[in-house]
Amino acid sequence: MAAQAFFYNAIFFTYALVLTTFYGIQSEHVGWYILPFAAGNVLGPVLLGRLFDTAGRRPMIASTYLISGLLLALTGWLFANGSLSAREQTFAWSIIFFFASAAASSAYLTVSETFPLEIRALAIAVFYAIGTAVGGVIGPILFGALIDTGSRASLFGGYLLGAVLMVLAAGVMWRWGIAAERKPLEEVARPLAFMD
Repeated sequence: MAAQAFFYNAIFFTYALVLTTFYGIQSEHVGWYILPFAAGNVLGPVLLGRLFDTAGRRPMIASTYLISGLLLALTGWLFANGSLSAREQTFAWSIIFFFASAAASSAYLTVSETFPLEIRALAIAVFYAIGTAVGGVIGPILFGALIDTGSRASLFGGYLLGAVLMVLAAGVMWRWGIAAERKPLEEVARPLAFMD
């Protein structure tokens, strides 16, 4: 959750600055670049969501985190080299967040399933709060400072950090994730009140 919060908040909340600073887009036109980005965020969970229950949560969450991280590294490298126009950058973010948003949407739900029924709501609240506090606060601050340098190479370093965090999150999910698809919640984690 911290990796996803860092990844999402760092990129989404600073994208307007990237557009105006590195691409010379006027601030009144930034919304037109955010719109396809937002569409990718919505379409990912809608179109991929079914696969999390059919192909399996562990492989789907791990692969969507992994794909997001690898695409971020590639896009960051292209950005650092000046190979992307503002439209191409926006298209790349839309594709990346198509996968990242699907990953995050399912990961948020899956976290709570691993806890007994009586504490599921509290568990998701705690993990969401900690993940957002760690990743959601640090990411935008760090990326804001990197953008202020005016250096594409510096910002690429931030993108690589986000990519590494997503790839590590994929590994964590693959190694320790629970295959909870098509199982009753009580089977995934016994209720605290369960008696043998």
